[in-house]
Amino acid sequence: MKTHTNEVQIIKQDGKAAFAVLPYDEYLNLIGEANSSNEKDEDVYIPHDVAEQVLLNEMSLMAAWRKHLKMSQKELAQKVGVIQSTISQMEKLGAKPQRRTIEKVAKAMGILPEQLID
Repeated sequence: MKTHTNEVQIIKQDGKAAFAVLPYDEYLNLIGEANSSNEKDEDVYIPHDVAEQVLLNEMSLMAAWRKHLKMSQKELAQKVGVIQSTISQMEKLGAKPQRRTIEKVAKAMGILPEQLID
């Protein structure tokens, strides 16, 4: 998060701070909706369950996401347009699917491609 600006106006009620008025751009930054071309991995979120599967069960991000979304390899394969064994190969630790393949899998899962990349 960026440093606070001095442009914040505090509105008090009964002598206590009740509201803060701040520049709109700062508000957008606070809620994470700033339109920034510099957005990188820090804006990619992984649910705790997925991270836990990856770390504790030595599972790939793709496999952890699929399990988190309660999808079978066969279901995911059908959505991506490949056979089940292809998904199995992509889910192996150390597998390096091409970017375009990752994009297809992410779309089938309803997530961002960056959420499938270590």
